[in-house]
Amino acid sequence: MSERDDFEQREYDLRWADGAAHKEPSARARMLAARWRHNPPGPVPFRPEPARRAHRHRPAWLSAVLVLGGMAALIVLLGYGGFRPPF
Repeated sequence: MSERDDFEQREYDLRWADGAAHKEPSARARMLAARWRHNPPGPVPFRPEPARRAHRHRPAWLSAVLVLGGMAALIVLLGYGGFRPPF
């Protein structure tokens, strides 16, 4: 069977399926319908308000102090390891 014949057959099948009088719902739609029959969902807003998160902002200078303090501590620790008193 050539590609053209295969394409025409698929097109025919699609046209035939689209023209059906009754379409069966998908498995997900059937599952939700059965679930909602016994326990219907509550109302849901179209676009709910975004959840507010508490933002904790640190001052910019605090980050600089932490970085410079860490570098100073590292320099002191490295220098202290090689330091020997003269007496």
